[in-house]
Amino acid sequence: MTSAAISPALRTPQIEAANFLNLLIVDDERSIRDACREVAQSLGFTAYVADSAEHAYRLLQMQSIDAVLLDLRLPGAGGLEALRQIKGQRPESLIVVVTGYGTVQSAVQAMKSGAYDYVTKPFSMDELKLLLERVSSHLKLKTENRMLREKIKSKQGFGGIVGRAPEMEKLYRIIAKAANSSHPVLILGESGTGKEMVARSIHYSGPFRDKPFIPVDCGSLVPTLIESELFGYVKGAFTGASQSKDGLLAIAEGGTVFLDEVGELPVDLQAKLLRAIQEKEIRPVGSTRRIPINVRLLAATNRDLEQAVMEGAFRRDLYFRLNVLSLRIPPLRERREDIPLLIAHFLERLARSAALEKTLSDEALKTMLAYDWPGNVRELENCLERTYAFTSGPLIHVTDLPPALARTPGSAPTNGHSLQKIIPIAELEKQTILNAIAELNGDKLQAARMLGIGKTTLYRKLKDYSSQA
Repeated sequence: MTSAAISPALRTPQIEAANFLNLLIVDDERSIRDACREVAQSLGFTAYVADSAEHAYRLLQMQSIDAVLLDLRLPGAGGLEALRQIKGQRPESLIVVVTGYGTVQSAVQAMKSGAYDYVTKPFSMDELKLLLERVSSHLKLKTENRMLREKIKSKQGFGGIVGRAPEMEKLYRIIAKAANSSHPVLILGESGTGKEMVARSIHYSGPFRDKPFIPVDCGSLVPTLIESELFGYVKGAFTGASQSKDGLLAIAEGGTVFLDEVGELPVDLQAKLLRAIQEKEIRPVGSTRRIPINVRLLAATNRDLEQAVMEGAFRRDLYFRLNVLSLRIPPLRERREDIPLLIAHFLERLARSAALEKTLSDEALKTMLAYDWPGNVRELENCLERTYAFTSGPLIHVTDLPPALARTPGSAPTNGHSLQKIIPIAELEKQTILNAIAELNGDKLQAARMLGIGKTTLYRKLKDYSSQA
């Protein structure tokens, strides 16, 4: 490799395709590792380094690696054996081998063993840059092809998510990139938008799809039990602990833990979670022994965590730890063109389970399109399930819809005088929630289910309404 300094132009990310891609550099010469890492990082890769094959194997167990730059002249077993081991451990990773001048035969052997490409020492920074750009483009193409296969399978969206709106297409691209990374992801979205489905798509589209996916509803767990659920406990740790139990962070070893409604975690538990993320180990309740963990964290919230940080309700350091990558799921009112697609999807599923096909009348469809769906996709699904169950005929009319929808105006205002009748979305949501509770004789849990929102969200909104009174 030439010793020329890297030009300033190379320090600026050149291509978007490398974003969120992980590169492992395996070479026993520190100067080469450092130079290769600097070039890779300038192109947007997250670069890891190893000085031996054994070190590389350990990193591959802990990180999702997209590409490997592997020197064939390694101490010990050597690069060709390392190549075979890596391909067996991570068959989806691209491997570029580095070989010395005059030893092209070893590069040919490496290509036969599954290497993507090779480069001969000494090489220049420009050669390495062009090579990594090819690697990045190839990985981007693989990602796009996988997305295309997913869309062909569902014919509606990506990874089981239904939607073709431009906002959703953008979301699918981010999901595909996040799936190839091992970094924490913060999923933002209102209640009912499908945050857990997005988390599952990230997990099952990535290299750890065969490992556990463990969802944790932080909003529904009793605060005193969250710690023992996450970290586990030993026998006798508290009253009723008749035997030891592994925590969810240990059960998910090698896989993904999804912290739903992470904004509901008590502040004291936030500190313990932060420590577990930083130190990659947990201490079960009642134990003095620490257990190493290797999990990927995905978190979701419908709260404004930045505001919660300013108010002291959420730790700033934990927020930055979880918010390495973030994505926002658009509410249903921002992608109304997907409503007919979602209706067709849910009606088809209900028809299969009930062995009876039903359709919407034109007026019922217009009413559903005009409604703002404060509970988003979950509310839409619950609305159709309820309507399907209580409609006797094959055609669903406006009068069969829940009262909140039946009162929805069928058309938008067309002149300045009718603007006085516009009701803010927040007020519509408040009226919908209060009316649902009244119609269900005060049964808040049933109201939350019918509206398609979590009970924690419902109680928080009711608290807000009482403070506004």
